[in-house]
Amino acid sequence: MGKDYYDVLGIKKGASEDEIKKAYRKQALKYHPDKNKSPGAEEKFKEIAEAYDVLSDPKKKDIYDRFGEEGLKGRGPSSGGEPGTFSYTFQGDPHAIFAEFFGGRNPFEQFFGGRNGGMDEDMDTDDPFARFGMGGAGLGGFPRSFSSGMGGMGGHSSVVKKQQDPPLVRDLHVTLEEVLSGCTKKMKISRKRLNPDGRSVRAEDKILEVQIKKGWKEGTKITFPKEGDETPTNIPADVVFMLKDKPHPVFKRDGSDIVYPAKISLRDALCGCTVNAPTLGGRPVTVTTDIVQPGMKRRISGEGLPYPKRPDRRGDLIVEFEVKFPERLSQSARDTIAQVLPRS
Repeated sequence: MGKDYYDVLGIKKGASEDEIKKAYRKQALKYHPDKNKSPGAEEKFKEIAEAYDVLSDPKKKDIYDRFGEEGLKGRGPSSGGEPGTFSYTFQGDPHAIFAEFFGGRNPFEQFFGGRNGGMDEDMDTDDPFARFGMGGAGLGGFPRSFSSGMGGMGGHSSVVKKQQDPPLVRDLHVTLEEVLSGCTKKMKISRKRLNPDGRSVRAEDKILEVQIKKGWKEGTKITFPKEGDETPTNIPADVVFMLKDKPHPVFKRDGSDIVYPAKISLRDALCGCTVNAPTLGGRPVTVTTDIVQPGMKRRISGEGLPYPKRPDRRGDLIVEFEVKFPERLSQSARDTIAQVLPRS
């Protein structure tokens, strides 16, 4: 018997998208290991994240509803009783899903600091294991705050009040093709971690898997809580990746639509023409025009990028016509045009 993700979230099969979100919010807050210290809370928190990851995704949810966990994970039939090619494995960070769900806001007073601050340098994401350094002393030199208190019996003791360092924000560049299909980026970070003595620190590398979902817009933030430098006097900063679109050689992005500038001659603009417009999927579409008016556009439905909240649906391809005027005309051409074209 496979996992019952509905039971994990405490809802019934057929629950609405809103009910799934409310259930995740309730269960995630209840079992978050920073709040719930009972044995098994960490594993339960991860199980809740996996259930939400499946039930909040229309494609995964559809396969799960029909064929259960075994069909979802490629261990059973996925359609028509035949073994399926779909294979799902939860590889997400439950803490990142939690932070993303709450939009970086603090569901608990002590959790997840503000979302401003950042670094100017671009990250080279062409390397599948691009390195993300935490910076110099104390997470790029961000200040620490301390408070002192008086001990009992007239003595004086210094009490350190730990505060979380500001988040470290880095741009993560993605291509339109990666936004179309979704992908996973592996980012190597270098950070400091406390040794068991609680005083000295060591340097270590860690691979963070950044899951880019279909249709995500530029500016989307993916947060990895408390992955920054750790010292005896601080709470590690959150590491935040912010999506940025890489310039595309053919298309421009407009939300979930993509724009293709089709350059045509003045002759074609006046006499009509056929344009073979490329698509992100590689299959060209044919657009036929009569007279091209200034600023004329043609919209090809469903050839854009997936909608972030409805990845099973896509935006449009917009063909924008750009007329190339000749730099010069012969006198005979001028005379011919003057005879043919109306004055108004």
